Amino acid sequence: MTTDPARTLALLWREPAPARPRGPRRGLDVDAVVAAATALLDAAGAEALTMRRLAAELGVAPMTLYTYVPGREDLLDLALDAAYAAMPRADTAGRPWRERLTAVAEENRALHRAHPWTARADPARPVLGPGETAKYEHELAACDDLAELAGLDDVDRDAALTFLLDFCRAAARAEQDTGPEDDPQAWWSARAPVLARVLDPERFPRAVRVGAAAGAAAGAARDPDRAWRFGLARVLDGLGALVSSGRAGPAPRRSP
Repeated sequence: MTTDPARTLALLWREPAPARPRGPRRGLDVDAVVAAATALLDAAGAEALTMRRLAAELGVAPMTLYTYVPGREDLLDLALDAAYAAMPRADTAGRPWRERLTAVAEENRALHRAHPWTARADPARPVLGPGETAKYEHELAACDDLAELAGLDDVDRDAALTFLLDFCRAAARAEQDTGPEDDPQAWWSARAPVLARVLDPERFPRAVRVGAAAGAAAGAARDPDRAWRFGLARVLDGLGALVSSGRAGPAPRRSP
C-alpha cells in the first residue's frame, strides 16, 4: 500500500518538491523513471515491476529510485496516470450520445490493448492524478446528452459511465486471458476425433449446433472483436432504455 498518499499526490500533480541539500546532480527525473516503468509494465506486466528490476533497467542502484518515488505502489499510480494522460481523446461534441459513448469505449479499448496492465487496475482505488482527472472529465462530457435525455443526476451519470467502463475492462481482461492461439485450426483438429465420438447432437443439440456455427464463423473458440461489438451494442441499448423511459430508475412508490 502507499505509505504516504500526500507525497504520491504531490508527485502526480508535480508539485514542487522541498529544496534538496547540495549534492551530486541527479541524472534522472520522475518522468524518466515513470517512462521506464511503463515500458517494463507493457513488456512484462505488473508482476514484473520491482524497484530492483527497474533500477537495473535504468542502470542505477535500487536505492537511487527511492529518491524519485516512495515505492512500487506509488510508481504504479504514476505510470497509470501517465497512461491516462497520453490517451487520444476524440472531440465528439455535437454528435449523438451513442456515438460519443462508442468513442469513449474505443478509446478505453485502445488503452487496454496498448497497456494491458491498465485493465487490471482497481477502479475502487483511483489514482486521482491529472491524467485520470482529465480522462474522467472527458468521459463525463461524453455523457452530457445521455444525462439530459434520460434525466440523470450526477450520481447516475457517474453510474452510467462506470457501467460502460466496467464492460471495457471486462472485455479487455477476457481478451488477454484467452490469448490468440498460434494455430487455432490445429488446436481444434487435435481434438476433433474425440469430440466427434463424445458430442452426441441428440443429447446436446444446442451445444453442438450453436458451437459449430460460432466456431465456423470465428475460426476459433472465441472471437474477441465480435464479442466486443455485440457486448458494446448491448451496453448502449441498456443505457438507451433510460432515454426511452426518461428516468434513471423506477418511479417512486405512491403512498396508498
